[in-house]
Formats: sequence, structure tokens, C-alpha cells
Amino acid sequence: MTESTSGGPTARRIIVGAQLRRLREGCGVSREDAGYAIRGSESKISRMELGRVGLKPRDIEDLLTLYKVTDEESRSAILGLVRDSNLHAWWHEYDDILPDWFRTYVGLEEDAMMVRLFQSHVVPGLLQTEEYARAAIAAGRPDYRSAEVERTVELRKSRSAQLAKRNPLRVWAVIDEAALRRPVGGSVVMRGQLEHLIQLTTQSHITIQILPFHAGAQASYAGAFNLLRFYDEGLPDIVYLENLVGALYLDKRDQVDRYTRVMDRLAAEALPPERTEPMIRSILAIL
Repeated sequence: MTESTSGGPTARRIIVGAQLRRLREGCGVSREDAGYAIRGSESKISRMELGRVGLKPRDIEDLLTLYKVTDEESRSAILGLVRDSNLHAWWHEYDDILPDWFRTYVGLEEDAMMVRLFQSHVVPGLLQTEEYARAAIAAGRPDYRSAEVERTVELRKSRSAQLAKRNPLRVWAVIDEAALRRPVGGSVVMRGQLEHLIQLTTQSHITIQILPFHAGAQASYAGAFNLLRFYDEGLPDIVYLENLVGALYLDKRDQVDRYTRVMDRLAAEALPPERTEPMIRSILAIL
């Protein structure tokens, strides 16, 4: 009935949601009827099955009964995941500046084994220096007060700390050349950022490639995106797409496969990893 239970609260919430969806569909119960059973709505069931909302044990117990899950061991295993999914996570400390739609991503990133990403305008957040992050956040959020900028910088630093863990997140980043030439924060900040990227290339769990101007448009038409892969077999690969007011999380197989093919093309068109440092040094030489 249950898959591996490794991972943090976000991963467990998504695993429970996937199990609930399979159970509901196996019983032929509509989302509308399931919502009625827990004094909720069809949209609430949809959000629960996608792992986008917190889970209440009472709701899960009622749904398991509706789905005819009577075996106590199976019920206990699922309810145990529900309890774990409600544990306090470190990023809750940043609820004051963390949008709901991004909170889910931070949780997924914490649980991920690997993230492959393409960024065309700025250096990816996980790879930013503190000074670069401060300049990028201030420019991107002119409505933020200085205290909010600093809180967001702290959050970004906490996310980047995953790269120094004993079992670190693996990162494979393809960065457009334009992002490395755009003077975010001025030349001193950019020099520090570029030197930081060179240092990161020496770490075995980080791969950085640069998509040069001469590659043309090619696969980069897809825009920036992150592709997350997890240790837990109960979690599918997820594509994360962000915009100014929200984000999309794609986990349907055909959607993920399409973005995976785009990511593979970007990696093939980018300079090989061993040419990343020479390319960055050539940019540094003219700063």
C-alpha cells in the first residue's frame, strides 16, 4: 500500500496525495463525492491529491473509509505519513516572505536527489553569492523594503546550504551566456559571483554548463525551468515553472518527458563542463 517513506514533509504530502488519488479512482469515486464526504469541495480534493495543502488526519480517515481501506496496517501507514507531513520544516521560519506557491518548491528541493535547471536571465538562486542575491532580489522586487530583501537573502542562503550537506543535492545547471554578462549589482558583485561559479565547478555534485550566444535560439525557447528528481520512488519527476505571481508544477509523464528532452538538448548545445571555467575567466577578464 505504501511506498518508501524517505524524504521530508512536502514529499510525504505528495506521496499521500498520490495514494489517495489511486484509491479514489480504484473505487470509482468522483472528486465531488469525495469532497462531500469530508465536508469540503472538489477543488479541495484536487489540492490534496496534488500535495498542495496540509492534510488533516480526520479528513484522511474519512476518505480511507469511503475508499474501503479497512486494513488497520494500511490505514496506520498512511496516517503515519500524514502526521509526518505536518511536521515543522525549516522554511516555515520564512513564512513572512515565502509565497505559498514557492513554499512547495522549497520543500521539494529539500527532498530532491537532483535538480537539472536552465536559467537565461540570472545566475540560478542555488548558485548565487549573498551579494549577487541581494542585488538580484532588490531589482526584481522593487516593492520590497530592505528588511524583506534581507529576509529573502537569508532564505536563499539556507537553500544553498543544501549544497554543503553530507549527502548534498546534485545540481546540473545550464546557464545562458547572457546571465553571466549581465552586470547584476555592478562589476565587483559580478566578479565575486563569477569566481564563486568557478569554485563550484570543482565540486563533484555540481555540473555547470554555459549556453553560448553562438548556439542561437535552439532549445532555449522553452524559457527558464527546473526539473527535479527524487530518491523516493513514490515521487515522480516534477517540472517547476515560475512567473511573477505564481508557479506551475508539472508531473504528468508526457509533460515531464517533453521538458527532459529540452533539457537534454540544452546540455548538448551548451559548452561541455570542462570549458565552463575558461569561458567564465574570459568574461572576468573584461569586467
